[in-house]
Amino acid sequence: MRKLYIGDKVRFLNTVGGGTVKGFQNKQIVIVEDEHGFDVPVLITECVVVESASDEKMGMIPEESDDKSENETYEPVSRVGKESESRPEAKVDSYYVPEETVEGESITACLAFLPMDIKSLSTTTYEAYFVNDSNYYLFFNYMSRENNSWKSRFSGTVEPNTKIFLEEFDKSVLNDIEKVAIQYIAFKHEKTFKFKNPCSVELRIDTVKFYKLHSFKENDYFDDNAIVYYIMRDDVPEKEILVSAGDVERALKEKQIELKRPARQRIERKERNPIIEVDLHINELLDSTAGMDNAAILEYQLNKFHETMRNSLKFKNRKIVFIHGKGDGVLKTSLINELKKKYPSCQYQDASFQEYGYGATMVIIK
Repeated sequence: MRKLYIGDKVRFLNTVGGGTVKGFQNKQIVIVEDEHGFDVPVLITECVVVESASDEKMGMIPEESDDKSENETYEPVSRVGKESESRPEAKVDSYYVPEETVEGESITACLAFLPMDIKSLSTTTYEAYFVNDSNYYLFFNYMSRENNSWKSRFSGTVEPNTKIFLEEFDKSVLNDIEKVAIQYIAFKHEKTFKFKNPCSVELRIDTVKFYKLHSFKENDYFDDNAIVYYIMRDDVPEKEILVSAGDVERALKEKQIELKRPARQRIERKERNPIIEVDLHINELLDSTAGMDNAAILEYQLNKFHETMRNSLKFKNRKIVFIHGKGDGVLKTSLINELKKKYPSCQYQDASFQEYGYGATMVIIK
């Protein structure tokens, strides 16, 4: 296979997309700038050159060289027993630093299947994604079983907290993915990390679900509803899912539909129960209190409190923080009295001291 150079235009071998070679992360991974201007780390073996930059060796990973220039990405280091010789040592580019989370130190990974047109389940094609919900890079292989053997459907490296497109297929392929498996090893670049055991999990896919609208459910990783099969949850591998595949529809014509999602997407979690803040300080509610005494001000604040509560009663488990300030405690006492008399089913407590001090009460709608 031809070596890559900075400036080469490439396409990806096993997934949709491509771009221009921008640099090298190490000896195995090249940085490709896609059509949207994003830098994507890709295995060199997954790139095919479609347009050469030039005949000069610009940016190539050197095998052995004593020449140095100001544009080199690699620095020589001494070999054991041969201090006069050197070899290039890869540097990880500083522009890509995966964002890590506390919960991401435990690996959660899953397969997700999404319909291209959920309103036409009888004819739609489907997308398959592998989701890496962790702080680790995962070098993985996605396989399907054929008789007593396995066929690799996709292999590669997925970055931390990333979902990667695997394939698009129609219903004629469902029979081929009744039995699938995922294997992966986990690692981090340029830093120490906790050792994770290699993972190997076999799943049985209930292909009948692909015909039922209610099988596609809300999930943490996509805006659209999806069928999700977990491979690992918090470092605990899933057991084989023993579900009967059933009979499925056959002989649908193959359709090629342009992919509507990028191959790699960052995971953005949806906040299911956001906390609502209502500031009851009178200067936040009115531009002027001219002509109002303390009783009128308190009445106006309580009316705002009741309005918020009435609009929120239908949202179970909603959390509302009423900011009343510390003051002399009159407003807080009035709020608690109203909660006890008119909203006895709702729970209340002091809001976070770190965020609000002693000046706020949180109500939980029940």
